Amino acid sequence: MDDLFGVDAAGLAYTASTWLLPVLIAITFHEAAHGYVAWRLGDDTAYARGRVTFNPLRHVDPFGTVILPALLFLSPAPFIFGWAKPVPVAFHRLRSPRRDMILVAAAGPGINFALAIAAALLMNLASLTPEPLSDWLELNLAHAILINLLLAIFNMMPLPPLDGGRVAVGLLPRQLAIPLARLERFGLFIVIGAIVVLPMLGDRIGVNLNVFEWLILRPLEWMLPFFWMLSGNG
Repeated sequence: MDDLFGVDAAGLAYTASTWLLPVLIAITFHEAAHGYVAWRLGDDTAYARGRVTFNPLRHVDPFGTVILPALLFLSPAPFIFGWAKPVPVAFHRLRSPRRDMILVAAAGPGINFALAIAAALLMNLASLTPEPLSDWLELNLAHAILINLLLAIFNMMPLPPLDGGRVAVGLLPRQLAIPLARLERFGLFIVIGAIVVLPMLGDRIGVNLNVFEWLILRPLEWMLPFFWMLSGNG
């Protein structure tokens, strides 16, 4: 069983265990933050449906959170992609819909940035625990930094239904906000096309069309030194 179908099962299980908890915490806090801020600003839709909670089972999408990421994790895919169940928000029920939509949308990425900072600070204490627990904790916290930053950066892309798209709709003049808001029904397809299809097309024609690298990985590389400094790892 140590070598299941040519795979080191024990090593795979250990690696998965250092990603699972950070992922669940990141998506749970992200979705709960949307629901909590909407509730406090006048819309109790998410609260009434039990989505203002830290129970990850309330936010997990069976395919987007479990099946697809697991398949990508076990495959030679260069990245892992997935999603949680979106928190329902009736924006017209918010006390100041245009302003409050910005606050609700920004709450998710905002909590992910806060979690990344918390994980970095906690890494300073991980070495105080006995080995091998300390190594496992440090990996969990390092992965928590990466996952939360990736979630925050990715979701702040200015395209509905991503959080950044809703922030942009709230900030832009009406004549620009309306056509951007209309993209929401196609937004997920546009994102998948930009992240998956464009790089594949670029490889065929010999042009770097890796939008994920430009818009996600470059900002991540720029931010990481600050978080490693907070973690005590330089």
